[in-house]
Amino acid sequence: MEKKQRSSSFTVFKPMSSQFVTSVIVPVHNSECWLDECLKSVWEQDFKQTMELSVFNDASKDSSAEIIAKWKIKLEDAGVPVIIGSNNSSQPRGVGFAKNRAVIQSSGAYLCFLDSDDVMMPQRVRLQYEAAIQHPNSIVGCQVRREPPMSTERYTRWINNLTEEQLLTQVFTSHGPTVIMPTWFCSREWFYHVGKFDEGGKGVPEDLLFFYKHIQKGGEVVRVNHCLLLYRYHPQAATHSVLEETIWNHRVRFLEDRVLSSWTSFTIWNAGKQGKKLYRSLSPANRKKVTAFCDVDEKKITRGFYTFEESEERPKPKIPICHFREATPPFVICVKLDLTGGAFETNLNMLNLKEGVDYYHFN
Repeated sequence: MEKKQRSSSFTVFKPMSSQFVTSVIVPVHNSECWLDECLKSVWEQDFKQTMELSVFNDASKDSSAEIIAKWKIKLEDAGVPVIIGSNNSSQPRGVGFAKNRAVIQSSGAYLCFLDSDDVMMPQRVRLQYEAAIQHPNSIVGCQVRREPPMSTERYTRWINNLTEEQLLTQVFTSHGPTVIMPTWFCSREWFYHVGKFDEGGKGVPEDLLFFYKHIQKGGEVVRVNHCLLLYRYHPQAATHSVLEETIWNHRVRFLEDRVLSSWTSFTIWNAGKQGKKLYRSLSPANRKKVTAFCDVDEKKITRGFYTFEESEERPKPKIPICHFREATPPFVICVKLDLTGGAFETNLNMLNLKEGVDYYHFN
């Protein structure tokens, strides 16, 4: 029997104390378009151990609640208990809040995160659970199939093809977490060690902030190299509410904390808009560590230097601009990958540098 807990703004149905192996965590807000397919994919899992579904409905105004109620009956008939919590106020509290509530009301030793607009392949829980046992302090992700198929093509290729080492070295790029949030699987113990999601609401990149904390606490990043999720792209997705500038600022601070704090000097690879923006965004102490910009553009190289006009220093700092072959590592690279027909990648490879030691991507 379930025990109902009330507060002024949301309702949680609290499960009995019995422990499940895995809890599937689904935050919901106005998801009627996709929810049937999403919950059907929970029902179709081939995981043979105990599993529960924990849904938190964050002030949906559509028919999401009715769809959840329908699937509760079907899933429980199949032996998968369903815990339903809801925010009954007029306004949603946000994705971070909904995920946290869904975790709190669940009891599985492992957490399988699933967005309400995505679809799991039948073997997802089983394969990620097997990987999580081997890597207890990890976030386990997987490869994905994008829907519609040609949407965010470069991003999808990046998600699916990062090497094991790049899952940790490419965490500073504009793409965000190297395993995407709807594929996350981790132990409950590790989740609480990291400290739950930011509940700031709309405009807060709660998954990126959690991912950064996870890495700062020594967490591993692991990917199961199978396509285990249909990952939808659509205009209503919560990720579109986060400003690029917000993401940028978090990335710069994380780069400074994790990399630049241990470097005495470095070169910014890109004397154009993105490289200069990174330079201007750095703390004064880290700006002083920039020995040069490097590039392939002869016009920029001929100009000879970049003057930091916004500086209050006198004389204003002038940073040399040189050809990449004449530059000194380590580098912070502000050139987009997979966008120049392989020309940039060829240039980088000819230097025989090691990613994560001699350079990091910040593109």
